Amino acid sequence: MCGIVAYVGAQRATPILLEGLQRLEYRGYDSAGIAVLSDDGDLQLKKTTGKLKELVAAVGAYEPSGSLGIGHTRWATHGRPNNDNAHPHTDCHGDIMVAHNGIIENYAALRDELLAEGHVFRSETDTESLAHLIERELETTNDLAEAVRRSLQRVTGSYAIVVVSRSHPGRLVGARLNGPLIVGLGEHENFLASDIPAILRHTRRMIALDEGDVADVTPERVVITTLAGAVVQRPITTIEWDIESAEKGGYPHFFVKEIHEQPDAVRQSLMGRIEQQGEDDKLTLRLDELDALAASGRLDTIRRVVILGCGTASHAGMIAKYAIERWARLPVEIAISSEYRYADPVVGPETLCITLTQSGETIDTLVATRLAREAGASVIAITNVVDSAITRSADATLYLRAGPEISVAATKTFVTMLTTLYLLGMWLGQRTGALSDETAQRLLADLRRTPDLMRATITGVTNDEGLGAAALISVADRLARCQSCLYIGRSMGYPLALEGALKLKELSYVHAEGYAAGEMKHGPIALLDPQTPLIAIATESAVYEKVVSNIQEARAREAAVIALASAGDTTIQRHADALIYVPRAPEFLSPLLTVIPLQLLAYHVALKRGCDIDQPRNLAKSVTVE
Repeated sequence: MCGIVAYVGAQRATPILLEGLQRLEYRGYDSAGIAVLSDDGDLQLKKTTGKLKELVAAVGAYEPSGSLGIGHTRWATHGRPNNDNAHPHTDCHGDIMVAHNGIIENYAALRDELLAEGHVFRSETDTESLAHLIERELETTNDLAEAVRRSLQRVTGSYAIVVVSRSHPGRLVGARLNGPLIVGLGEHENFLASDIPAILRHTRRMIALDEGDVADVTPERVVITTLAGAVVQRPITTIEWDIESAEKGGYPHFFVKEIHEQPDAVRQSLMGRIEQQGEDDKLTLRLDELDALAASGRLDTIRRVVILGCGTASHAGMIAKYAIERWARLPVEIAISSEYRYADPVVGPETLCITLTQSGETIDTLVATRLAREAGASVIAITNVVDSAITRSADATLYLRAGPEISVAATKTFVTMLTTLYLLGMWLGQRTGALSDETAQRLLADLRRTPDLMRATITGVTNDEGLGAAALISVADRLARCQSCLYIGRSMGYPLALEGALKLKELSYVHAEGYAAGEMKHGPIALLDPQTPLIAIATESAVYEKVVSNIQEARAREAAVIALASAGDTTIQRHADALIYVPRAPEFLSPLLTVIPLQLLAYHVALKRGCDIDQPRNLAKSVTVE
């Protein structure tokens, strides 16, 4: 979590830092700060609690001047959100400033050691120990990068850090371990940041630092070393999307903008992966990214699949389980990443691990993936961020191609993750021989028309006529007044119920729970009453009649029922108090459509309750701490 940006060059650093932090505020908004080294050697520090606008106002009264600086927006882990605990943190004499994303697990022992040596601490944070460690190492070396390397060798935990020193003008030092940090390459200027949008206005040329890398950065050069000091080369990536992709584009919130971008995001995910060939226009599935792994022979012995993910990613994995088992006839286990490594999992060379993380930096998923790989499993990563940490823990990577997702609550990355998992499930089915050519042709053709169906879904639930926006707003009015509600579904509808409930909780702070519909009578039905509505996923499927039966059980308890149904279904009308329709589609495509009104419903409830939609309380976009 937390956001970091740093600059060294000839421009005024403060505007660049503030702009970068504005694009990173989704990563944390408990407090923010900047430190700028002025031309006369004065290290100027500005920190405030609350959202970034508080820092902007403070800087407006007096802007630190200088062409080198670091900035940070915080999601608190150690220490309350206040000015003392805000980053950057300094050493005893204010000569060194450190901004940090991550957790120093042995900070208490380091703090006691440094206190015994006479160091003075001003905060409750784990980060401040780093500033004092670097201060101590600079007493024996005049090399800032070397002092950082020595200090980090004492550290246990995760970090992405940037460091400036009064005695080393014109120089930034950055380092990472289990936390994202990229270098931006400019003309006679360079940047460090925890995510691409922070610096995309200034450069498209990026270097993703690897685990344990230390970057020594000046306006004219970037030298990357290991913690041991060995110089290493990392590839330069040119970012294809532009800064406008990370702007709101006329929408009131990033969240609703990103909902509307979902059809195009899915189209990008499919591009080049489904091809029409030959005189008979036969469709061919191509996942070139997996060719090397397939050629290695490691997949020949695969007998089971484990899907790792957290939150929304795990819900996408749960839906994909139904598809992969049906198409590839391989057993699939869904594992919550944060629990996996503590469960003594049974994993080995017979296991294919599919690891899901939007950012590629989710620490729980990174650690779980490494455990699986160390046990001999083959790993395929599915992520949205090029050269992120997960790609270096995987044998192969499938990118989502969703573009930037700024709102904390996931939308585009859910549908592109599910789309990519479907493609992978078909690919596995073709390898095992369980998926017939006829079925594959039908599935690929259906997938290709999915973006158009998604666009029709958005139009249908946002228009001002009929059962579109009117139905959605009416349901949102009801839910906004509730204290709690239940979501139910069966088969692929069950993970959708979990995702719908998660979105409502994330955005509106209304308590919601998702259940497998058949489980409702095994306990949760006790919660139903006229004040607790039920949202049912009742789209066309093999289990439709079973869902209708479960809805009737809820109606018998006088609970209001809101049903999401397939267009043209008139039977459902007599079983529900309110209806939201989505286009008819094959069962495996339906989740890609039905999730859209679930997202929009949560959005409108949050609007009515006056919640912060893009930056929900206590949440951050990239979870890089355990």
